[in-house]
Amino acid sequence: MKAKYINPFTDFGFKKIFGEEASKPLLIDFLNALLQQSTPIVDLTFKNTEQLGQVDADRKAIYDIYCENENGEKFIVELQKAKQNYFKERTVYYSTFPIREQAEQGEWNYNLKAVYCIGILDFTFDDYESEPEKSEVVHTIKLKNQNGKVFYDKLTYIYLEMPNFKKSENDLDTRLDKWLFFIKHLEDFQTIPAIFTDEVFAKAFEKAEIANLGQAELDVYENSLKIYRDLKGVIDTAFDEGKLEVAKNLKRKGMDIDFIVEVTGLSKQVIERL
Repeated sequence: MKAKYINPFTDFGFKKIFGEEASKPLLIDFLNALLQQSTPIVDLTFKNTEQLGQVDADRKAIYDIYCENENGEKFIVELQKAKQNYFKERTVYYSTFPIREQAEQGEWNYNLKAVYCIGILDFTFDDYESEPEKSEVVHTIKLKNQNGKVFYDKLTYIYLEMPNFKKSENDLDTRLDKWLFFIKHLEDFQTIPAIFTDEVFAKAFEKAEIANLGQAELDVYENSLKIYRDLKGVIDTAFDEGKLEVAKNLKRKGMDIDFIVEVTGLSKQVIERL
């Protein structure tokens, strides 16, 4: 059956739903549902998603979505389609840019605005060996001391492991549950589920409907969808055949990537992401 709605795990789909000026009410609603702050976000301003280092030689960062609320707090929202080498390190590195850009010339007391780095993951972390962490959807990380007390509360990393979200429509208890259900199953919907009755979700479905895309947008989306499916296909096939585990072990032993490519048949791109 032909899809009626875009796939939100594609670059185009994610930015169409959350990253356009007209999408701000959707992004605000999603962030408020996720963060559950005592003072909700009222407004957001989209900022330049390409962040440059202090000198030309510095590596730059390119975010999926980068925005700021009315209080100056910064929000990086990233979609990650497949496992990648040093993904956590990358998010930590990304968080340094909105911190450094707050520096003021001259006399300055170092009072920083909060920074939130949010990753929506179409995979699960493989470094959680015990329950309940292994099956949790939302992982919230702050800087803490040896006693588990928050040392600094203005830097927060939140990772959403979407494959762990398994609730059905009848089990949705919270606003965040609804958003996660929407994101995970959007491409499969042929009609709008009864649970989505309010104006925000009506707007989300309207923006996501493929029939509402112009030809230029449709072309971009189809290309984005192809890239997503190709990447998932390679990863899934590799998992099915056990090649990724072999590649991981060889890489862990320090084997050359070209040698791993030769042994497993995996592409260099996939191996570098392990």
